[in-house]
Amino acid sequence: MAADVILTVFHQEDSKAGRVGDRLLARGYCLEACCPAVGDALPRSPQNYAGIISFGGGMSANDEHLPFIKAELDWLPQVMAAEVPLLGICLGAQLIARVLGGEVKPHIHGRVEIGYCSVRPTPEGLHLFDGSGYGTASEPLSFYQWHREGFELVPEMTPLAEGDEFEGQAFRHGLRTYGLQFHPEATREMIDRHLDQASHMLQFPGAQPRSQILEKHDRCPHSAAQWIDRLLDVWLPPRVKTRAEARVS
Repeated sequence: MAADVILTVFHQEDSKAGRVGDRLLARGYCLEACCPAVGDALPRSPQNYAGIISFGGGMSANDEHLPFIKAELDWLPQVMAAEVPLLGICLGAQLIARVLGGEVKPHIHGRVEIGYCSVRPTPEGLHLFDGSGYGTASEPLSFYQWHREGFELVPEMTPLAEGDEFEGQAFRHGLRTYGLQFHPEATREMIDRHLDQASHMLQFPGAQPRSQILEKHDRCPHSAAQWIDRLLDVWLPPRVKTRAEARVS
């Protein structure tokens, strides 16, 4: 296994790893990008990576008519069988949920989660969320979201967080597979792109106005990095230092 390489699977050519990528780089990891939507092949040996992250995208986890979605659905069980640390974010989490037998579907009343939406930790998820700096007594714990569909929670998942509109917000499968419905990686640049390229979604029931989204985002950059670090602490095993790093330390 490459002790310092994280594979980042993107579903759109212009996607980025954002704050999650920044925090991984700060920890000494290297990032290798893969975008099957533009013809990149998913690696046949996922065990060669220290971890794999499947990010979001504008398509659905049910779009099996898209070859790259079908290929990822077929590939994810190999990743989990190899016990490689796997993290899914938004679409990535929904793909993992489908592999685990959960249904991915829109809200029963057509509502969406767009903006900073409240998230409640379950008892199993308190170690990830309690005291994270995101929530206060006057303002509930919330994360940036941009989705029309959510995943069903099934027995193969340990729920870590839940929400009002979409129950499933975070889960764990086994020891090293995690799924997040929300976007801790979102930077201001990424949010601006959502708002510019998919502004029509702001008209959907449940969507927050642009001004509210940006105001909430600008208040929490430090706590976002803190929460990502907490997630990485439990998702990834301690990184093995290279000989050069060991000599410096």
